[in-house]
Amino acid sequence: MVATLTAGAPARPRKLLASRKTRVGILYALPVVVYLLVLFVYPIFSTLLLSLQNPDGSLTLHWYADALTGVNLSVLITTLRISAETAVLSLVFGFVLAQAISRLKPLWAGLAMLVVVVPHFVSALVRTYGWIIMLGDKGLVNESIPGGPFKLLYNELGVVIGTTSMMLPYTVLLLYGVMRGVDRRLLAAAASMGAGRVTIFSRIYLPLVAPGLASAGLLSFILSLGYYITPALMGGPNQTMIATLINQQVTKENQWNGAAAQGVILLVLTLAGLLLVKLVSSLGASRKKRSGS
Repeated sequence: MVATLTAGAPARPRKLLASRKTRVGILYALPVVVYLLVLFVYPIFSTLLLSLQNPDGSLTLHWYADALTGVNLSVLITTLRISAETAVLSLVFGFVLAQAISRLKPLWAGLAMLVVVVPHFVSALVRTYGWIIMLGDKGLVNESIPGGPFKLLYNELGVVIGTTSMMLPYTVLLLYGVMRGVDRRLLAAAASMGAGRVTIFSRIYLPLVAPGLASAGLLSFILSLGYYITPALMGGPNQTMIATLINQQVTKENQWNGAAAQGVILLVLTLAGLLLVKLVSSLGASRKKRSGS
């Protein structure tokens, strides 16, 4: 019997390939596979190989050691700090905005979401220059606040303001979808049993939207890690982020190996964040399934 199974095992792939449906599916998938191999897999492996090579072609870990020491390590820490600050502020403002929109009637909610999303289709460069004009010494913000002018540009505050405005639409979109999916009858039932607003919010509403909050915060953090335009234009020398450092190493220092190592580190951080998003989404789905059953 074992011999029969062993003999039949190689025949199964041949039987699948003999199916016309399978061959057509492979034919349709082939351009996509080639596209991914050429434009994604090959560049990633080339960058990884470049980060492990000396100029003479020998293998080394020098570039990673260099990326995790001295000024380069300071840039990495700055990137993580600014990304975390951006994620927190995006969550705070995004939560308030999404919560307000989710309480509107569908027509008004759609219009409000349109207002949130449409600016996202404007070039990030144009929006960044708009923030520079608004936050300048003679800008609208300093002219409107007594006691100015305040230093709102070319420091960490300016970078965080700019990056938060860029990440806010993502946060609002994600949180709005989660909040619209909350069964309001649960909140009404808790209120009918005598629960106060604080109790309803902290023990019922917040746990239901917590997976969405975690996913939105991680998404903002991941996107901020590799963001280039706004930090480069609104930050100073002490706010150099890893994307700006990679650009300087390639364009000014012609140091492709070091830039490749920085890129691989950024890729690893991004993949770790995506895995966390996936884990949080899975936990949220399982929790929702348990509560539904």
